[in-house]
Amino acid sequence: MASMIVLSATAVPDHLRGALTRWLLEVTPHLYVGTVSARVRDELWSAVSATTGDGMSVLAYPSDNEQGFTLRTAGTRRRTPTDFDGLTLIAFQNESKEHAKPL
Repeated sequence: MASMIVLSATAVPDHLRGALTRWLLEVTPHLYVGTVSARVRDELWSAVSATTGDGMSVLAYPSDNEQGFTLRTAGTRRRTPTDFDGLTLIAFQNESKEHAKPL
């Protein structure tokens, strides 16, 4: 059964953006929406996660859980979905910046 998906792909190669528009509608730059089967969704995500590189990609699709959706992320600048008592929360990665030491 087909279901609606939302995919955000930031700082990804142009060829990936073109491939996504074959299956999904690009409603704003880097934000794709469409209704596809689970198999197509998984194949699209395989292509996205393999080519995201230094960018960031997030896929949201319906799921039978408390929130009603599941998240997947890819890329080096990603935010990590974390399970917290059955709810998905987003964990930010710490930037490795040098902080000034107090005197």
